[in-house]
Amino acid sequence: MIDDTDTKILTILQKDARTSNAAIAREVGMAPSAVLERIKKLQTKGVIAGYEARLSPKTIGLDLLAFVSVETDEVGGDMDTGQRLAGLPEVQEVHHICGEDCYLIKVRVKSAEALGDLLRTKVGSIEGVRRTRSTIVMNTLLEGGRLPLDQALDGDTDD
Repeated sequence: MIDDTDTKILTILQKDARTSNAAIAREVGMAPSAVLERIKKLQTKGVIAGYEARLSPKTIGLDLLAFVSVETDEVGGDMDTGQRLAGLPEVQEVHHICGEDCYLIKVRVKSAEALGDLLRTKVGSIEGVRRTRSTIVMNTLLEGGRLPLDQALDGDTDD
């Protein structure tokens, strides 16, 4: 599915999605048109899911990062609550998990007061939410979406 050249292209794009096809081509030793074709193919296959600008939360006033465990009344594979959680603008990630809780969500807000308000008025008002437990992040040492391609694609390098 993905060969060594695709892996090199994906590595470059994960570091900087704005890298030009010409710059990628120079780095992998291909023509820019061939790089463009490979990128289109990776997008079609769903390997490249999209592109987005990463904003600095602190510079726009979203100083508080928290992870919230959410316990619900949901039964079996029902994930309606998770879909509602995903619709909240403060929520960056929603993970359906196993264990005591049903969901783990990542939220960004201005302050502890804003977190309390979010939990009371928005999360708490979603039908089926039993309780929440929050963990507030003091410092972030690493945050991002880069995937370890060398591990993920090890041994899977056919075209």
